[in-house]
Amino acid sequence: MTKTTSKNTSDSSVKPAPNALHSLTSSGIAGKALLAGGPLGEYMTDALQRTVLFWDVLRLRSEQYYAQKNKEVPHVLSFDAELVLDARTFERPANYLLVRVKPPHGVVIDPKKRPFVVVDPRAGHGPGIGGFKADSELGMAMRAGHASYFVGFTPDPMPGQTIEDIMRAEALFLEKVIELHPEAEGKPCVIGNCQAGWAVMMVAAVRPELFGPIIIPGSPLSYWAGVEGQNPMRYTGGVLGGSWLTALTSDLGAGKFNGGYLVENFEKQNPANTYWTKNYDLWSKVDSEGARFLEFEKWWGGHVNLNAEEIQWIVDELFVGNRLATAEILTSDGVRIDLRNIRSPIVCFCSRGDNITPPQQALGWIVDLYGKDDDIRACGQTIVYAIHESIGHLGIFVGGGVARKEHQEFESNIDLIDVLPPGLYEAVMTPKTADVASPDLVTGDWIVRFEPRTLDDVRAIVQPSPENERRFAAARRVSEINLGLYRTLFQPFVQAFINEQTSQWLQKLNTAELPYQIFSERNPLMQQIARLAEQVRGQRQPVSPDNPLLQVQAMISDRIIAALDGYRDLRESSMEQIFLAIYSSPLLQSLVGLDPSDETPRPRPGNDPKRAAFIEQRIAELKARIAVGGPREAAIRSLVYIGMAGPGVDERAFNELRLIRAEHGGLTLEEFKQLLREQFFSLLLDRDGALAAIPKMLPPDPAVRTQLLEAIRRTVHAIGKPSGERAERLAQIEHFFAVAKPVKPVKAATPVKSVKAAEPVKAVKQVKQDSGKPTKPASTPRKK
Repeated sequence: MTKTTSKNTSDSSVKPAPNALHSLTSSGIAGKALLAGGPLGEYMTDALQRTVLFWDVLRLRSEQYYAQKNKEVPHVLSFDAELVLDARTFERPANYLLVRVKPPHGVVIDPKKRPFVVVDPRAGHGPGIGGFKADSELGMAMRAGHASYFVGFTPDPMPGQTIEDIMRAEALFLEKVIELHPEAEGKPCVIGNCQAGWAVMMVAAVRPELFGPIIIPGSPLSYWAGVEGQNPMRYTGGVLGGSWLTALTSDLGAGKFNGGYLVENFEKQNPANTYWTKNYDLWSKVDSEGARFLEFEKWWGGHVNLNAEEIQWIVDELFVGNRLATAEILTSDGVRIDLRNIRSPIVCFCSRGDNITPPQQALGWIVDLYGKDDDIRACGQTIVYAIHESIGHLGIFVGGGVARKEHQEFESNIDLIDVLPPGLYEAVMTPKTADVASPDLVTGDWIVRFEPRTLDDVRAIVQPSPENERRFAAARRVSEINLGLYRTLFQPFVQAFINEQTSQWLQKLNTAELPYQIFSERNPLMQQIARLAEQVRGQRQPVSPDNPLLQVQAMISDRIIAALDGYRDLRESSMEQIFLAIYSSPLLQSLVGLDPSDETPRPRPGNDPKRAAFIEQRIAELKARIAVGGPREAAIRSLVYIGMAGPGVDERAFNELRLIRAEHGGLTLEEFKQLLREQFFSLLLDRDGALAAIPKMLPPDPAVRTQLLEAIRRTVHAIGKPSGERAERLAQIEHFFAVAKPVKPVKAATPVKSVKAAEPVKAVKQVKQDSGKPTKPASTPRKK
């Protein structure tokens, strides 16, 4: 149609133009309605135009898909980058790359700050999600002054590539990053998104010396965990009979597993969005949504492949086997992958709105691995978790609000996380208000506080049960049996009939691939869409917002969404009931070799006698050194003692302490970390003795004691005026500093290193826990 000078699209002066659009819209009922004018004609004109533009956006998506596919290393990073290492050239090659991300204009990198390394998940999609936007993990790290690196991959794996090859490549990448930053204060912080999280944790378990703090957003580590009625995806493997289907799919791909199948599994979790909402939102707002749709589809549609050996290992050892958290996995050279060996702080970030990696699967490994709170401290391990209330799985990585809150706080306070005493913490974030104490010590718009937690707190989230363990243990046995039967009876025939050409045709018919072919210009019917869309844009007549048919359109859309949601709920409840009916059977559990009354059907990690002996030795050394130290040890011990009575470790107190450290120089971050841990363990092992030793560690000069006490007060008051038990403990420390006698101070020795998790570990029974509200020791002097 041609435009008229009137804005009223129902004007009788509107005349049809003899073009393709006219022939499309002026025939049949739609054409008669259009010519008739009124709300119906206005709506039909707009709907037909939107449909043409919708088809054109799908055409552009297909062209974008094939353009990305033709690149050697397709990615969706929004930052420029330069190649540092290419693992395809390694002795054990892997299709992984390490690149240095160039900071945007105006962003200054501090060479003394630890670098950040973001590892992208290889879960069917192409690389780049960690730097998809300016407000992303990489963007926040660079704004905080950290040099940033990105670990991505090419679409196809190297021949014979295994998970261990990827682990070796990532270890070499970290060695290179450490080499490039000799001035950095601290080892690299590594972020492993989603499926990259478990890979990063495995590398850290065998090469702990390469890692600074580890952040694993949305990463599943305990694959059987979940709540009945809420987490149905975990039942899929059991209902399908185990991992034999993975082997069949890889055989149909001639030794490769098409990542499109993994993407399809994600999409099945929300059929309403996959089959309707995503496309409806584009169609209904095609004038404004096209660019955003194409931006996201550039990543979502960039499928990558895995070797058959890789995906089979992942399914057998992790998704169905669930062997990572219980230290059941051995490398090819006999090294046991035990997550207790990780010496770096671990930050687990998850969301209650994530149906791919719910909090139970993100945090369940903690209660799988540790039986008592003392066990975590005995390993010298620091674990921090944060739970978002609503964000979905993808929002954890690409959500701008999440990047500006959680990721910014983690990355701005990464040094504080690194020096936290061993134990379990929850990151609690509160808004920065106008009346907050010490606002100049707050980085960003949120105040982060790390509050101590216990394993019981995590158990309340995970809700582990022996019945659930027995069901999944039975499913694992059934999977092993079915896989063995498939490999013996069917796999030789399948591999004999499949060749490279057959696998390519099967890939083209994959439901994850087929839409791109249908809407590409390879389809003769789509070749005219571009010209037709151009004509529509020149004659666009959008419907008025008050057209009543828009309400009818929205109502129909809501009905379709409700129907698809109902189908999803029915499917998921049916899957759960089938799984429970099959694998809860005592007969089946007995047939596969399980004891139906066994409370621990899955083996727990054992305690090595060597590690137990090592810990006993370290406890004796720490007790012997409780009175050893000088003013620095006395000040840190005092701050730790006062902090134990508070709600947690506040970023403002640490930033104040950082300023004091900068004023006086001396300790490096690593030395401060070891000193703080030594004083923490001293208070845990013998609090009365540790407090009684403080006056003996102080210098005779009153001026120096006053200066030390003032630094303690500054740090304590950074989060506000102390009250309750914190105020009592501060008064207690002030009394120690006031009555200190001028005795010859004990020479400060090099801080004792904390118990290394790489050594054999055992729960330290002798450790006296500080309950969070400890009572004053009997030997404590009375307050002045």
